[in-house]
Amino acid sequence: MSQSALANCRIAGISTCVPERIFDNLKDATGFEEIELKKVISLAGVAKRHISDGRICSSDLCYKAAEDLIAKSGWEKDSIDGLIFVTQTPDYFLPSTSCMLHKRLGLSDKCAAFDIGLGCSGYPYGMWMAAMMINSGHKRVLLLHGETPSVFTSPDDRATFLLFGDAGTATAVEHAESETPWYFTLQTDGQGYADLIIPAGGFRDRFNADKREHHLYMNGSGLFNFTIQRVPPLISDTLEMANKAVEDIDYFAFHQSNRFIMKHLMKKCGLSETQVPVILEDFGNTGGPSVALAITQGVCKTPIDTEVSIMLLGYGVGLSWSAGLVRLDAEAVMLHSELSLDELDENRDE
Repeated sequence: MSQSALANCRIAGISTCVPERIFDNLKDATGFEEIELKKVISLAGVAKRHISDGRICSSDLCYKAAEDLIAKSGWEKDSIDGLIFVTQTPDYFLPSTSCMLHKRLGLSDKCAAFDIGLGCSGYPYGMWMAAMMINSGHKRVLLLHGETPSVFTSPDDRATFLLFGDAGTATAVEHAESETPWYFTLQTDGQGYADLIIPAGGFRDRFNADKREHHLYMNGSGLFNFTIQRVPPLISDTLEMANKAVEDIDYFAFHQSNRFIMKHLMKKCGLSETQVPVILEDFGNTGGPSVALAITQGVCKTPIDTEVSIMLLGYGVGLSWSAGLVRLDAEAVMLHSELSLDELDENRDE
């Protein structure tokens, strides 16, 4: 098992951004019977979602989130010496989208920038990497995690089309002397790689003529079994490493997969409703960025007035699962915004 305890890190702020466009599952979905829609909404918990029209990329959402956060936190751009971009919806196969974001944000050429190709588990992994960079001498690291999964779902696929929304996030991590470490557990089972996959479009099968192969395939039952088997031990192993119990943790920020799965996990792990923010109704499943979104729109929807402990939990595509037990103080900047097409045109640097 891959576990780490990393000290001297502080979250200076978290900013999240979603497309302005809203898709109402009950009003806007076509090709579905109303009774079927209501059943999906009830089980999955997704009433509406913010989605891209295909023009807004995950990098655009992360760019706005980052610009807002940098301005509000008072960070000088030259002080940022690390930029991490986590995504499975990059702008291009190459170059790395992090390099494009580095240019758009106007960061120093002394800043390291790279992509991480992870999805549902990506936020805790990204926080671990940011903490590793801080502990290796970096002072300020900007973690960006964005996904636009609505773009690669098929409107004919009842298993996926009504679930996914889009989001971009920016998290500012800085060096701060602290005796309280962050705790991470990171795990992988590549045997299940085909349970959540876009079969065509990559270099393995780049030009498949069947359009269905270019959309997301999801093995729902396989992912459900994976989640209920892997996530409870993930939580208990991370708590054991930190010498904590469930009741010692203020919040558990889950990847917002679907309400049925989350309720099952809460019951199995003995978590209270006050400990687990659920934001699926308004945002849907935004992939890995949903963890940060659960903080800005759940944990900190009402500003906190004291330091809190949060376990970050990601699980899914890969198959990959991860946890990060971190602390968030009342001085950390919390922001949320929507990106319109007009603002996209103003800000995008072609």
